[in-house]
Amino acid sequence: MRKLALLVSLAAVFAAYLGSAVPVWAQASRTWVSGVGDDANPCSRTAPCKTFAGAISKTAALGEINCIDPGGFGAVTITKSITIDCHEIFASVLNAGTNGIIINFDAITDARKTVRLRNLNLNGFDTGLNGIRIIGAASAGSAVFIEDCLIDGNFGGTGRGVSDERSGGGKLFVSRSTIRDNGQKGIFVTPSSGQTRIDVVIDDVRVENSSVGFEFGAGVKAIINRSVSSGNSQVGVNIVSGSEVDVDNSVVSGNGTAINNVGTARFANTDIKFNSNVNNGGTLSYGNNRIAGNAAIGTPLTAIGAASTEFGQQ
Repeated sequence: MRKLALLVSLAAVFAAYLGSAVPVWAQASRTWVSGVGDDANPCSRTAPCKTFAGAISKTAALGEINCIDPGGFGAVTITKSITIDCHEIFASVLNAGTNGIIINFDAITDARKTVRLRNLNLNGFDTGLNGIRIIGAASAGSAVFIEDCLIDGNFGGTGRGVSDERSGGGKLFVSRSTIRDNGQKGIFVTPSSGQTRIDVVIDDVRVENSSVGFEFGAGVKAIINRSVSSGNSQVGVNIVSGSEVDVDNSVVSGNGTAINNVGTARFANTDIKFNSNVNNGGTLSYGNNRIAGNAAIGTPLTAIGAASTEFGQQ
């Protein structure tokens, strides 16, 4: 009888322990968030989390976070190779007074070092610091893809839409996105080491109503294609010494100065119109840009010469 009583008591204690213990979920290759989710959940399709921060700890490296329904899913720091994609679902990050998404490559230890952000709306609510900030010295070979995103309203502190400050180099791809209403820079790519190479491709991107549209620092090799830099109070495209930038098939209009160049800049098939000033610096032209309606020309663009044609169009 005593043994039976002891077994019953032990069973009751064990049951109580199980009832109070916090479950430990295995990391999944795909997790889910919902506007009515709960970060105590395993972030599965049937038991989604509420925030990206809650989901990322339960998502395996190289995995993906998706959205079930519309919601505000909160700021997040990314510490592993991952995809966040909310295709056809309104997914917002409200980053008032802070950064929306930080990608920290010093904390990303997997070999792939790749982050993909798709179909996200980031709203700094007038006081945001950076919509997306990319940092880290251990970033060699890293890649960041920003696709179909809207970044708006960063007027606090650094006031940038996308700020890439990796000191270990890497690649940045931005496509089909709008970056607007930032106190300082729309897209800012400047390695914190000063010379480390970051390769940038910007395609079908609008940067509007900021202080500077695009700015590239020393070590950056950038191509801008089919994009717009407009309504920026200071500069449309700012090329710092030691950077190399090609702009093709784009629009630079309604800015303070269209092009401020102390690095290497080449322009082709681009409308440069309605700016207060066209060019400061030795910007090169393939001879097929359309420059009109500007208050001042500044330094005329220099034709690119080559053996095949006078404008280097091989």
